[in-house]
Amino acid sequence: MGKHDINAFLGAGTSFVGRLAFEGVVRIDGAFEGEIVSSGTLIVGKGARVAGRVEVGRLVCGGEVAAEVTATVLVAVHATGRMAGTVRTPAMSLEEGGRIEGEVAMGEANDIRPDQGNGPAALCGDEVAPQGV
Repeated sequence: MGKHDINAFLGAGTSFVGRLAFEGVVRIDGAFEGEIVSSGTLIVGKGARVAGRVEVGRLVCGGEVAAEVTATVLVAVHATGRMAGTVRTPAMSLEEGGRIEGEVAMGEANDIRPDQGNGPAALCGDEVAPQGV
């Protein structure tokens, strides 16, 4: 399996409520509400909606994410991406047209830790991870 091969997929028109833990890469094009935990990459596709708490290595956002987000490597928001809430990450990219509403905390990778409180959410999702992500 290659670096960007998708291990799991939640398609458009589907919804899931609960907890998702995974390794590798997962793409969501449908609706997810709950908790997502991984050291891997989460891709939230255009038109997708994610709400709750997200703790991943990399987050690629092209849809909507309403959650407290902690990404230990990178958050990439595409032009169609919408994030609302608290975002903690050591690195971030924001394409023209992408939106972030809320609080963004950036520090060294070793300093990024999930908040133990209940914070707001974020909006995110798009097609594929950028090169090198």
